[in-house]
Amino acid sequence: MASSTSPEPSQPPLDAKPVLRKPEFKKVEQLKPSTTGHTLTVVVLSSNTVLAKGRSVSHHLRQTRIAECVVGDDTGTIVFTARNEQVDMMQPGTTVILRNAKIDMFKGSMRLAVDKWGRVEVTEPANFVVKEDNNLSLVEYELVNVVEE
Repeated sequence: MASSTSPEPSQPPLDAKPVLRKPEFKKVEQLKPSTTGHTLTVVVLSSNTVLAKGRSVSHHLRQTRIAECVVGDDTGTIVFTARNEQVDMMQPGTTVILRNAKIDMFKGSMRLAVDKWGRVEVTEPANFVVKEDNNLSLVEYELVNVVEE
């Protein structure tokens, strides 16, 4: 009989791997409040443990550690909140790549964080000088409700 001239949509094989896109590296000065999906290369300037609770003796209770680290690149600095095993990687002077990082707001200030969907990787030392006089975490933001007319 009559055959259809439009081809059927081709389905990718079930075992095909998704095509990974190249990461778009951002600079610290490009970060905006409450945004996600950032990939950055930064140098750790300082690390300060702010919370360490739980007992490592007990197997069913995990120890929770949180450190506030100042990280930066050649455009500025920002406070990075490191959690658990991330704390060990955030040693002053270390260069790290933060993948799928997000901006959390804490008391009106921006904090950079990497949750379970992102990754922190130690990499080769950076070849830039950190611009320490532009700390984005010192900028205070205010939530404003916009009323549409």
